[in-house]
Amino acid sequence: MDAGEHGTAPDRPLSLAPERFSRTGRPAYAVIDIGSNSVRLVVYDEIGRAPFPRFNEKALCQLGDGLARTGALTPDGAARTLAALRRFHAIADAMAVSRIDVLATEAVRRASNGPDLVAQITAQTGLPVRVLSGDEEAFFGALGIVSGFYRPTGLSGDMGGGSLEIADVRDDRVGSQRISLPLGALPVRRLLESGLDSAKARIDALLRDGVPPELSGGTFYAVGGGWRAFARVHLAARRAPVQVVHGHAVPAAELRDFAKSILKLSPAKIATLPGLPRRRAVTLPAAALVLDRTLKWLRPERVVFSMLGVREGWLYSQLSEAERYLDPLVEGAQSFGLPFARVPAFAPALTQWTAGLFPNETRAEQRLRVAACALSDYAWRDEAGLRAAESFRRLLQFPLIGLDHAERVFLAAAIHARYGGSADDPVLSPAIGLLRPELVRRAQLLGRALLLGYRLAGGVPEILAAAAVHIDDKRVRLIVRPAARVPESEVVADRLKLLANAAGVRRIEVIEAEPGDRRDGGS
Repeated sequence: MDAGEHGTAPDRPLSLAPERFSRTGRPAYAVIDIGSNSVRLVVYDEIGRAPFPRFNEKALCQLGDGLARTGALTPDGAARTLAALRRFHAIADAMAVSRIDVLATEAVRRASNGPDLVAQITAQTGLPVRVLSGDEEAFFGALGIVSGFYRPTGLSGDMGGGSLEIADVRDDRVGSQRISLPLGALPVRRLLESGLDSAKARIDALLRDGVPPELSGGTFYAVGGGWRAFARVHLAARRAPVQVVHGHAVPAAELRDFAKSILKLSPAKIATLPGLPRRRAVTLPAAALVLDRTLKWLRPERVVFSMLGVREGWLYSQLSEAERYLDPLVEGAQSFGLPFARVPAFAPALTQWTAGLFPNETRAEQRLRVAACALSDYAWRDEAGLRAAESFRRLLQFPLIGLDHAERVFLAAAIHARYGGSADDPVLSPAIGLLRPELVRRAQLLGRALLLGYRLAGGVPEILAAAAVHIDDKRVRLIVRPAARVPESEVVADRLKLLANAAGVRRIEVIEAEPGDRRDGGS
């Protein structure tokens, strides 16, 4: 199941492909995940590199409740699970889903009557069930991290209802070190019934005996519903400017302190915590305790929370090698942005138009610029006066993957500027504080260049290809060849002035150049 030898992945392609992104003719795909505590159906818009969940529903079936005492699934838990599967199958059929994969994890694989439940599911729904081993669950959970972040390196930890899986992640692949421990929400809740100190000692013993020394340090990617709920509480407590779980990064020491503060609260107080989903109140202490002890043992420098886990890792494993190497942010941005653009083919033209704006641009910076181009026309149907502010708010919350919170703010700020938003717009605060001043300026510059491109070419790629913009420390030059046909325009001049202001220069020039003229910069 290893993804291959550890190594450095090649750079991912960053080109835009409008022909691949249409709102019609894309068959939906579904995964049903049978866990120890819940059963969930997620319907994705397609099997792709950055699929968007079209439908997401969870049923708390508590399938693993009592498993430790009896070694078997309870009749009530099995009945609830079968009912959930029948409902989910009907929903998927009604949505014309092209394929449904059913995965089962800790409770089903450990239970003496797990095979009986699997047989009943297939008999009642016609759906085969893939029961994952502990190693496979760790592998696919870690593969979810590979699919959801930009070149992640560190450890993945997936705490579910019945177990905790830990694996090492090396850029584009999952390493050979993978473990599964009985430290899910349900068994840890039972440990806590004997007292916090007793539960802590038992968890420490399991970690000490089960975690090899190679699994330590670096970044810890936290996966699973309990830890996502914990992240929401932390985001609310910090009043974080970006209230998105995916990509929420916190120093490990800070997170351990927060976990310990949760463990001191009464159940009644926990139930009132801002940001906490109501159903997660009873399992939050277990999630906090396992996170605290796991971080103590693994000693990572920071924790990054992930919305992607086993389901997305499984989906990612179904892709071709070429599809896996596509950039998750760029794929998500064009999947969201291009079908809603007036002229989808204009976005690739913008990537060329903006390519020379930033000398010595890194690959990480390039992917943000390309993503901004893909999103640059998604809000054109909004009322003109609302586009800038609403775009900023949406992109701070939109389920894009492959970026951290600061990169999310950068992307939102660039699109805000593209729609004419000013640098002192109150809507930017407090999120804009996540960016260094030079990155704020960079986002403004990129957004103003996109605004100029749309105004100059009217969404026509051929017109934009016949023009180029150059910025130095004294001026902004717009170089226009005859095919552009619009060298004299007051509106274009106004957009040039906005670009010059973002660049910190005052002088603007519009130059008409013939093909081959050295002044056109070879663009």
